[in-house]
Amino acid sequence: MSQELPGFIMCVCTGKCPGFQAMDIWDFINQVRIELPVEYAFIHPQLCEEDGDRFLADFLKAHRKVIIGACAPNMQRKMFKDAFKEAGLNIEEDAVMLDIRDMTNDQAFEVVEKKLEEMGYEV
Repeated sequence: MSQELPGFIMCVCTGKCPGFQAMDIWDFINQVRIELPVEYAFIHPQLCEEDGDRFLADFLKAHRKVIIGACAPNMQRKMFKDAFKEAGLNIEEDAVMLDIRDMTNDQAFEVVEKKLEEMGYEV
């Protein structure tokens, strides 16, 4: 039986966050979805806003582990814990939160790749 692949969500804080200036987000997300063992990869403009809450509530119904590349994990935990709880998920077990701000594409890709290896996926 093969291991279910996680999804990858990138949140870019409206695309204007200075923390993402060194990165070409479109090249990065395409590299993640093509080269790494993820079921899918996509960008959301701002998960911490009300529409982000609605999106997560609907999206998490799939009950798939997700990797979120965005801001600091402690901020992600504060912002997304209710959505995970309402979906019957445990944010500590069902989400992998990565801070990929202030990185180039290569640096951020390496962080995601390393985390997937730690999770037991062959990259």
